[in-house]
Amino acid sequence: MLMLISLMQAVIHWGSITAPLGAALVVFGAAFGIGKIGSTALDAIARQPEAAGSAQTTMIVAAALIEGASLFAIVVCLMALSA
Repeated sequence: MLMLISLMQAVIHWGSITAPLGAALVVFGAAFGIGKIGSTALDAIARQPEAAGSAQTTMIVAAALIEGASLFAIVVCLMALSA
């Protein structure tokens, strides 16, 4: 949350160039996080195939949480752009 507040302050201070840059960083971070979750889940499924359902459910919940946080950060960047 502190990171989002400082991102909002930077966008307001530096003008319209930082909002798209901040949104791009958010998307990059979310893509990296979801890729890491998928990689780890597939590794866990390969090691213990009987726990595939549990690993898949956990992976989907974690990916949804990352998507929600990244959507919030992109909205903050776009709101700062219009301010």
